[in-house]
Formats: sequence, C-alpha cells, structure tokens
Amino acid sequence: MSAVIALDEASWPTATWPLGAHPSQHGITFAVYAPAATRVQLEIFPAAIGVFATDTFVLGKGADGIWRGNLQGLQLNALYGFRVWGRNWPFDEEWEPGSSAGFIADLDEDGNRFNPNKVLFDPYARELTHNLYTDRVARLGVNDGVFGTGGDDVNGVPRRELDTAIYVPKGVVIADYTTVTPKPHIPGERSAIYEASVDQATAHPSVVRLGDLLADEPGYEAVENIPDEYRGTYKGVGMLAPYLKALGVTTIELLPVHETNASESGRNSKTNAWGYMTLGFFAPNRLYAHDRSPGGPTRELKDMVSAFHDVGLEVYLDVVYNHTAEGGNWGGDVNTVGFTTLGGFATAAYYQMTDSKILVDGATGTGNQINYSSEVARQLVLDSLKYWTETMQVDGFRFDLATVLGRLPGNADPEDWGNQKRFFGDHPLLLAIRDFAAEHDVEVIAEAWDLWGYEVGNFPKGWGEWNGRFRDAVRRFTKGDGNAQVFVDMFNGDYHHFHDAGGAQKTINFVTAHDGFNLADLVSYQQKDNDQPFPFGPSDGGSDDNLSWDSGGSQSLRRQRARNLWAILFLSRGVPMVVAGDEFGRTQNGNNNPWELHSLAMCNNYAMIPTNAPQSVAVEAGVEATYHDNFGEFETPETVNGLFRFATFIANLRQRHYALQQGHWGDLIPDDQDVSFLFRTPSGIGGVEDGDRAVGVYINSPGDNFFVMINMRDEAVVFTPPLITEGNVWRILVNTDLEEESHCNYWPEGEGAEQSIGQIVPAWSVVVWQERNEA
Repeated sequence: MSAVIALDEASWPTATWPLGAHPSQHGITFAVYAPAATRVQLEIFPAAIGVFATDTFVLGKGADGIWRGNLQGLQLNALYGFRVWGRNWPFDEEWEPGSSAGFIADLDEDGNRFNPNKVLFDPYARELTHNLYTDRVARLGVNDGVFGTGGDDVNGVPRRELDTAIYVPKGVVIADYTTVTPKPHIPGERSAIYEASVDQATAHPSVVRLGDLLADEPGYEAVENIPDEYRGTYKGVGMLAPYLKALGVTTIELLPVHETNASESGRNSKTNAWGYMTLGFFAPNRLYAHDRSPGGPTRELKDMVSAFHDVGLEVYLDVVYNHTAEGGNWGGDVNTVGFTTLGGFATAAYYQMTDSKILVDGATGTGNQINYSSEVARQLVLDSLKYWTETMQVDGFRFDLATVLGRLPGNADPEDWGNQKRFFGDHPLLLAIRDFAAEHDVEVIAEAWDLWGYEVGNFPKGWGEWNGRFRDAVRRFTKGDGNAQVFVDMFNGDYHHFHDAGGAQKTINFVTAHDGFNLADLVSYQQKDNDQPFPFGPSDGGSDDNLSWDSGGSQSLRRQRARNLWAILFLSRGVPMVVAGDEFGRTQNGNNNPWELHSLAMCNNYAMIPTNAPQSVAVEAGVEATYHDNFGEFETPETVNGLFRFATFIANLRQRHYALQQGHWGDLIPDDQDVSFLFRTPSGIGGVEDGDRAVGVYINSPGDNFFVMINMRDEAVVFTPPLITEGNVWRILVNTDLEEESHCNYWPEGEGAEQSIGQIVPAWSVVVWQERNEA
C-alpha cells in the first residue's frame, strides 16, 4: 500500500510536532529533518531483518525543512524506516527498490547524498532493532558493505543500486511509562565517580557469586549475587548499586549506552567493546538489555537508574556527540559513503565537509565530525540530552572529545584546515549545554581535548572537565620525578585553570581511566603490551607515553604505590574518578587500549576480592590464559585483599568529611566554612620547590584537620607536623608502607595511635594524621 499523508502546515510548529515518532491518541506522528530532499517516503516493516516493507507513505514537507505525517491505526512497537530523494536523485515513476531510475549523481552541489535504495533509520528513534554489524545481517550472506553508495562494482551491480531494506536497522515506535525513582541531586563537590562499561562491570561469571564473595567484607552486607542471565546487562548493573554504595563512590559513569555497532559473537574486526561509535542518540544499546523485546531496553535502563537512585547514587552517561558510526568517505572517494541515518537525510546540515565535499576527519580520527555551526545539529544534541535527562532520568553526562563541539568549520581542504582547528569556548552549543545543565540540575563534564588540541580549563563556566594535568602531574610525582610545584597545584584543585569555572568540583581528577593503563598496570609496566594474544589482546592504538614505572620489578612496591595513588586522588581538592576494578587490583596485562576486545579478561573479576593474591585467580573457568601476577601476595589474611579494604576506607573517609569535599578554595568563603590546603616542606621551613620529592599537606578546616605526608624519595624522611590546636590530638589514620600492610594500611578514625612531633615517613609512602578533639 502507498499513500500520501500530509498534515495541514498550520499544525506543524516544532513544539507540537517534534522530530521522531510520537504516539498519541490521534495516532503516530512521524517527523524527520531533510530540507534539501524532494521526496521522503515512510515505510512500515513487519520484521527487523529479511523482509521488505508492507506499507509505504509519502510525507509532507514543511517550510522548516521537516517532513511530517500522521498515521492512525498503527500499533506500538511498529518498525519503520525512510527512503529519501533529492536533486542528485529525483523521484522517477519507474523507480523500484534496487533500480537506478532517476539517478543523476551520488551527491548534489551541497554535498548531500540522497539515495532511495538506502533505507534510513530515524535519527530520533527511541529504539533501534539492531546494528549494522549484527550477526543476523551476516547470516544473510552480506556485510556492512551493502550500505555503501558510489559506483564501484559489487557482483556486477553498482554499489549504489544495492537495496538495503532487508538489512538496515529499523526504528521502533515505543511509548514507555516506566517511572524512575527521583534523583538524589548530590552536590558536585561530594561526588566520587566510578567509570565502567556495562560489560566491564557485570559480564564476568564471578558476578553470579558476588554476594557470596563479599560475605565477609565489612559494609558490603547488602550486596547480592547477580543471576547469570543478567550478566552484562542494564539489569545486572542496577544490582551492582549496593556494591558501589559500600565502596564509597557516589556515581557510576557508564561508557556509551547509545546504540552502537558491534557483533554479538565478537566477529573479527566487528567488535566495539567500549561503544564509541554512536548509531542513535536516543536509543539504548539493545545488546546490553536482558529484555530485548520492543521497549525492553528502555524499561530496563530506567529500572537500572532507579536502582542507583534507590540507594542515593547517581548515573552519568558517557556520550559521543563529536562523530557518528556512519564513518567517512570510503577509500577517499567523494562518491562513496555508508550513510544509514543522519547523512542520508541532510549531509550538509549534520557533517563538516571540505570544499570538495569530502567529510572532515581531523579532530576525531573516526571518519567524520558533526557540524555544530548548524543549528539543527546543535538541536539534535540538546534534544538528546533532554530525553536522557527528563525521560530516562540520568544525572549527568561526560562528553567524549568535547572540544569538537566548540570548533567552527572553515570548510577548507585538509591542507588548509586553519579555522576548523580553532576552539571557541563561547561556542553557542557549549553555552547551551551549560545552561541546560544549570536548568535541569545535571552535571556536564568535558573530555577537553581531541586530535587537534588540548583545552583543559578553557570550557565555559559551569562545565566540569577531565583534568589530564592532574593525571600527568600525579603520575610523574609518584614515580619520583620531583615535579613538586605542579603537583601541589594539582593537589589543590588546579586553581589557575578552574577558579573561574564554578568551583573546585569542576576539576575531575583522575589517575587512570578507560583510556590508558589501569591502576595495577600503571605501577607494573614500563610500556604498553597491546599485541599479545586473546583474551588480553591484540588491540591497536594506545598512548606510548604513559608516565608509568614498573616499580623496579618489586611486587610489594607496586602494591604500595597503588595505595599511594588511590590516597592522593581521594585527598586532593576536586572530584575523584576511578576506573572499574582499580579498587581490587584488576589487571589488563599491560594492554592500555582494549577498546575492541569483547573479552571477559577485561571485565571486573570479583573473585580477586576475597584473597590476598588477587592476580593469581583464574581469568575464567576453562581458559588457559592467566593474569600477570604483578602484585604477588598482600601481607594480610588469605581471604583479605589489602588494596580493596584500603580503597574502601579512603573513599568512605572522603564521604564523611566536609574538609575533603570542597567546591571552593581557602580564603574565598566565610571563615566558618574555610578549608585551606597548606603545602609544606617536611621540616616546615621554606616553600615547596621543583626537585622536592617529599611534600606535606595540612588540610585545615572548621572540623577535623588532616596532615598528609607524601614521601616519594627512596629513603625515609622526617616530617614536622603543624602546631596542634589546644585540646586536640593527632592520631595516625593511614600509612601506605609495606610494614603496615597486615591491617590494610589504615586505622579506623579515633583508633590509631596518638602522634607527636616528628613522624618518620618511609620511602615511597603516604602517611595521614587526623587532628581530633577528644575532650
């Protein structure tokens, strides 16, 4: 069946008919943006793969470039896609799927690539049926090459004539009314972020015994076993909330959950474990859902968010708005692209192109960059954020390669990109996101760099930023580089770059992240090892400059340095972020970029927790590969992971003390709230200078005070503490030295020995005293 369904243009205001498919009591309204198109045809499909459309409808075009139509009688969960014609391929009555009727060229003079043989899915679809790399398409005997345009020969047929209706992902019409537990609205300065992917957090078989494994861990009594069917799903992640609550973090930051390209079976070159290739900015990744029925991923993700809100924790999403999974020009040919959504509707509006209409690929290295000089591209981002904030009720966002959102295209050829490389901190999209975050009380965090530049500290006030300066300074200082001045600047919240940003909570401090070495590997390897066999490799890319040190091969020093890094991170001014598994010594065997490894070896193995030899446990049953035993055995009881107990204590210490949760710097707020970080030499005489490898930090507050003694020399150093307030006492709280490992290197508050003048701090150690009033 074919019909024209055009609404009265007077009823087309965007506020009434937003983009996407919107069910209501008056039917389902479909709307897509394609201002240069000459015909847009909606198609309804009876199944996701292997069949053609049963019904087709021609939409009506509005003056705003949006094509709309309303269908009555169509049921929820219906599957749909679009065919689009334009100046380069006008509609011809003789056209049928797979023909060249009407074809003039593969692109028009503005760079739009209209091809009615390539069915497109809705950029605003709330769910998609599948992705381009799914094994279901491969089983039909084709690969993602069928989605390409251009004239190259494919089994005697020009690629542009291959019809994709039976292969392409379809939009799913959903209307979900699952309620979400209200947000906890945690103040930014109280936040502590745990970065993980859905798979990494819950796919390992050990989660089936999670509650049993943690049965003897104080504070983890509420943790339960996660059923096997929930491994690697939103449901499973939701069940992890009590674990993260006990650990002492406030927020899980999930690597991308938007629909992405990935093979279910992990076929060679068709894996994408991290998900940084977004197909749909509104659709949750169906492969992460236990319930994969229409609407299932949406309901399950909402339930996951509720599970975190129920225990007072937040959920941030890592979002990728700088590029899409549509890629760039194939083989450098201007005529050949693989558009399945945005680019097929409006290439010129959504993507940056050179003067010769080649897609720009300079800042992202992924084939394309979205064009944020375009108002409709900016609106796409804001609409997506609104959906995830208001409907899905998430609490914040981390923006991958966020500098791309602040670059203006020069529309020049690659050898003269010039203006495209300029970063504009007052870019309208960055300001709009900032204002959106303030209005909706959500956090927005920038990865403030891309392949064209490093802009940490240059985002508009109100943005948080991953602070790579903190990472680099702490890594250097804790391996003995003596970069003392920049180290104390970072420990103090990087005042010079963030005092105008809205507070110290806008510096997101981290030592490790999903990119690069994790904590155990940072202290165990001189250089990356990414070419090893599966399941720990191979993988491409990864930085060659990790500022790592193998600790001279000493297992005990590696354990000690891991404690140092964890303590420094949580005691510094700013918001700490850790990567999944760092709390118990997870290792990737030196692989610093396993983005494509769909491997259980890269997932949290919680069997590492109830043992003093965490890296000696099996990777998984029946697998011969083993973890590198870089840590050896902790000098603790056989069932106690000393790093895990220490990490839990430090993270919860921060949660208990106002002095360690600062959104301000000393002397900038009233005296009764003033917390000053005072940096001292070990003797207390003179100022800290470059070359110093031992630094004292006196955290002076209206409540309890702390004295942090950091000795990164290879010999013991005597520290003289600040004068104590009359009536108070200093008590030992933390000592990361190997000699104190038997009790996990900490003393519960108020139980440590009373201290006096002159503390001998062992080599490569961090010692913390707490000043308490015990009158």
